Amino acid sequence: MVEEIQVVTIAGSDSDGSAGAQADLHSFFVQNTYGMTILTAAVAGNSYGIHAVQNMPTEFITAQFNALADDFHIRATKTGMLANTEIMHTVVENYQRVDFGPLVVDPVITTKHGNRLLEVEAIDTLKQQLLPLATVTTPNFYEAQILADMQIMSMQDIETAALRIQKLGVPNVMIKGRHDNDDQEIVVDYVLLADGRHFTLSEPFIKTQRINGTGDTLSATITACLAKGESVEQSIRTAKKATHNAIANEIEVGHKFGPINHWAIQK
Repeated sequence: MVEEIQVVTIAGSDSDGSAGAQADLHSFFVQNTYGMTILTAAVAGNSYGIHAVQNMPTEFITAQFNALADDFHIRATKTGMLANTEIMHTVVENYQRVDFGPLVVDPVITTKHGNRLLEVEAIDTLKQQLLPLATVTTPNFYEAQILADMQIMSMQDIETAALRIQKLGVPNVMIKGRHDNDDQEIVVDYVLLADGRHFTLSEPFIKTQRINGTGDTLSATITACLAKGESVEQSIRTAKKATHNAIANEIEVGHKFGPINHWAIQK
């Protein structure tokens, strides 16, 4: 019997299914990988917004690591929402003692529009402890400014920011393009690889409110592709195309800021 490819997301649960661990699991599934979860938080929300957030006790996070490590052959891991320093420390310590394959870090510091999601005190832990464990990180425009400790005003600034982030210890950096200008025509992502090669990935900008879970989907798809043995570059290219297709083919779920369409990735 051939063992199925197993991957895990360390993230928050989103009750409406559009983002967080649920979006990760959707993404794992359509890439023909078996997805598991280590939940760091539970979010009560819908397409209108978040109603409540409950962080998981660190002992429970450790228990989830132990349960999976005792039974499964996990080939790649991604992190999403790690709300505070205590949770991040717990994830770092546990990831270092298990063999869960390469790590993809979606920083989840801010939303794609710049709203803060991570406690300020946890930024140093992210930069000094978590990122050096990662194979790939996928900050958005605003997160890249925080990680690189600089303002980004031009493409040259993006290149400089990627180099600064790489120097934190993560070899491959993908800075996601902005999505907050309704007049823009394209979205441009910048990729810096471990060997020094760099390139941009561009797709037409799609004006829609159904973009919940785009960052989760991108990083989860990279994770699944790495687990299947694809190179970092090919994993990133596959993830970019998959995420764009999911945005471009809307589904009617929820009344406001809805999810992207993971079924479209299979087309």
